[in-house]
Amino acid sequence: MSRSIYLSITLVAIFLGLIMAFQFRTTSAVDKGVPFNREQELAMDKKQLEKDLSQLREEAADLSAKLDEAGKGNQIFALESELAKQKLYAGLVPLSGPGVEITLDGYEHARVTPTPVHDDDLLKVVNDLRGAGAEAVAINDQRIVATSEIRLAGNHINVNMVRLSPPYRVTAIGIAATLKSSMEIRGGLVEYLSDRGISVVVKEQDNVSIPALNSIPTFDHAKPVQRG
Repeated sequence: MSRSIYLSITLVAIFLGLIMAFQFRTTSAVDKGVPFNREQELAMDKKQLEKDLSQLREEAADLSAKLDEAGKGNQIFALESELAKQKLYAGLVPLSGPGVEITLDGYEHARVTPTPVHDDDLLKVVNDLRGAGAEAVAINDQRIVATSEIRLAGNHINVNMVRLSPPYRVTAIGIAATLKSSMEIRGGLVEYLSDRGISVVVKEQDNVSIPALNSIPTFDHAKPVQRG
């Protein structure tokens, strides 16, 4: 054999010997096991970790319970907020805010032969105010809602089944200047009513009070539609 081959065999033998020695030392270390003092330390660490884990589980359970309660509270708050909003839309709560006060009377300051205020005159006023952004409207302290009627009944006008007499005072909450200008615009409702002999006085107010609906509407025949 050549010298290079002997050298290669020698290196391989040395390498194999080192590997076997390393394995023997590792096996010996494993057989000896963990030192007694270290074993006690690990046992104590394990015990402490188990204690910490138990405490964390208790805290997690407590936080979960609190979260459930908070969720219930949020649901109740959301339901109360929605109920308050629906009551507002239904006219079941009194309101106040800036707006206008409009007084209509067919027998004062008429330009031509005076004529009485008709039910459709009041309806036009209400629609004009709503079109201008009024958030709440009342006629002689009768709250106007979706179910309100404004109709002639003999010599009087009924609103919410209540008989009203002139002068008619229409109050509305909203941007006062906008509501007033919508009524007094050239060719608008004030000019139309004045030409018919009806006195219309529009006043901006810093605070207008509008009462709640006197009676809650009942639904004897209408039923909610079941979905799904």
